[in-house]
Amino acid sequence: MLTWSEAYYASEWLIRLVMLFYVPNRRSPAAARTWLLLIFLLPWPGLIVYTAIGRIHFPKERLALQARAQKLIRAAREQMGVAAPWSEQPSSLVARTAALVQRLGEFVPRGGNEIGLLWDYQATIDALIGDINNAKFHVHLLFYIFESDPVGRAVADALIAAARRGVKCRVLMDAVGSKGGLRHLAPRLRESGVDVQAALPVGLFRRNTARIDLRNHRKIAVIDGRIGYTGSQNVVEPYFVRDCPNEELMARVTGPVVVQLQAVLLADYYFETGAVLDEADLFPQVEPSGPSPAQVLPSGPGYGHENAQELMVDLLHAAERRIVITTPYFVPDEPFLQAMRTAVLRGVEVHLVLPERSNQPFTRLAQQGYLEGLLDDGIIIHLYQPHFLHAKHMSIDDDVALVGSSNIDIRSFALNAEISLLIYDPAVVARLREVQERYFTHGRVLTKEEWAKRPAIARTIQNLARLADALL
Repeated sequence: MLTWSEAYYASEWLIRLVMLFYVPNRRSPAAARTWLLLIFLLPWPGLIVYTAIGRIHFPKERLALQARAQKLIRAAREQMGVAAPWSEQPSSLVARTAALVQRLGEFVPRGGNEIGLLWDYQATIDALIGDINNAKFHVHLLFYIFESDPVGRAVADALIAAARRGVKCRVLMDAVGSKGGLRHLAPRLRESGVDVQAALPVGLFRRNTARIDLRNHRKIAVIDGRIGYTGSQNVVEPYFVRDCPNEELMARVTGPVVVQLQAVLLADYYFETGAVLDEADLFPQVEPSGPSPAQVLPSGPGYGHENAQELMVDLLHAAERRIVITTPYFVPDEPFLQAMRTAVLRGVEVHLVLPERSNQPFTRLAQQGYLEGLLDDGIIIHLYQPHFLHAKHMSIDDDVALVGSSNIDIRSFALNAEISLLIYDPAVVARLREVQERYFTHGRVLTKEEWAKRPAIARTIQNLARLADALL
């Protein structure tokens, strides 16, 4: 008869052998290697962690809802009318990008938009509250974090006042990111007539629930189908992580592309409720309000592609002169790194803006594991110092700006529901470049000589943390 120690030893090898065949199924080689390394070193703990967050599993009911939600997006697209014409012939980069975005996300580029870039944290909240206060028909919000703090309560008060005026208010809060808001704000909002839904709820004994690591990370606001917001900022105080105040970038949009933001948000609402909204004012015929062509790209595990990753990699390959990438978390996959490397070899100036401080220590260590290789490749790395830079955007040459919610990491590319706004207006790209130049001014350039002086133990820890790229 086997002793307990022998049985445990045998069970560890059984786990290793079974997972050796199971883990690589429908998973990238890098992710498979990461999981197998963990499981081979720590079979039982690795199996528990894998069961919680590692399985390639999405409930059948939610997959069916996702498919129907995509049909709703296509139906909404038919209501959007003919795209406003380009004000001028698009460059080859813009034409290439717009075609790819349309194939990935099904939205066509729309001209006639007015796009403002908002980087003052409180001013952005004030603008959103002001637009909610002026709403006449509906207010729709979707945020990863909607916290029960002074900022969250101020936005909630505006929603309650709007609902009392007869405005239809609907709010989607991510079930994990907005735990505080769902627990403390949602009851008061619902009592006042605001429709509040948890996005991607999790639970051991609930049907049709999500894996805990599948999150709705989008930030979208739509007011009356005519004003939209998207970008990196949540509904939470900037100091929600102590001593690490967030700095963000949001786009406030008016014009035809707002209808695309509305379609994505309502598809997520249907995804959570199964309710099809057919109110006449949801997709108004929005008149042109500005000069900027733009286009929305949603991404997430329900799509057949890693939309955000494929778009960004293609932009890196298409650039001819200058690339600036701003992200709080940089744990990329190999195609992204290779695209950055080949851009430099083509003579493109590639800048990567990262925060000097981070609110996620382990992710920061993994990120640091990439810096030596990036510096060797000729990437110019800027470490922003005043605040925790949580903004997520890119500029490519003088032609394309991308503002959205996606980080540059495998989790955002493969697991999170994200949103990207593509802007094809050199004037907006120039305004974004002014923001980026401010980052350069208030940061410091990391040099190869400085980075080479870090202690050997730090180098070892960073490289080990990088091995967990598929888990971050």
